[in-house]
Amino acid sequence: MNNDATPPGELWFRRYAPSDDAAVRLVCFPHAGGSASYFQPVARALAPKVEVLAAQYPGRQDRYREPCVDDVRALAHLAALALREWDDRPFALFGHSLGAMVAYEVARHFAAAGDRGPVHLFVSGRRSPTRHREESAHLLSDEGLVAEVTALGGTNPKILADPEMRSLVLPALRSDYRAAETYRHGPGAPVRCPVTALTGDADPRTSLEEAAAWEAHAPAGAFELLVFAGDHFFLNDNADGVVAALRDRLSAFTTLG
Repeated sequence: MNNDATPPGELWFRRYAPSDDAAVRLVCFPHAGGSASYFQPVARALAPKVEVLAAQYPGRQDRYREPCVDDVRALAHLAALALREWDDRPFALFGHSLGAMVAYEVARHFAAAGDRGPVHLFVSGRRSPTRHREESAHLLSDEGLVAEVTALGGTNPKILADPEMRSLVLPALRSDYRAAETYRHGPGAPVRCPVTALTGDADPRTSLEEAAAWEAHAPAGAFELLVFAGDHFFLNDNADGVVAALRDRLSAFTTLG
């Protein structure tokens, strides 16, 4: 891919199930070490009424030659600018783990600009931005970081076990962990759309109380918490339920059954 010639909107977002007639778009942001391809199943499940735009962060897959971005707000700023090329119809935001923080800051970006922003914000597998935990996995050795990621799940262990593949994914993984672990909530425009938090009931990184605390960052009366069985990657084992929840909450913009 020629990054110099590729428009930011196409550089940042992948359309695995293009639908030019979709009434609404769902913009998805992956977890630390994740990539746009993680959302291929979601894109196919929601098409054609909802078109999924899956974010591809710099430094991985077809963007592996680009420098990684190790700051949540910087990621959100770049993503929001690219998203303006897709503003011809309503859009919602979904993010898992690190992606939840990026999606949240993207929503704040649009609110601060006074522009039409997302119609819904879905934050998955992440505690409220004002529920801070001191974490420093990004400072671990390569072996320590691999052990941390393996224990949490969500990354194919065969990739981390292969020295060549591991050397390709570790820079982006460490950068993403640095972004997530050094993020601190700061002043800014409040989110203006409904917020739905999704969490696993056995997630070691997010307690139910920490997930419920997202309510403080939603408009009054426009928050809900959905709890699924599972750990940090509960959505892998509850794909049908998660997709159904997304479909239901976007149904006001579609004729989905």
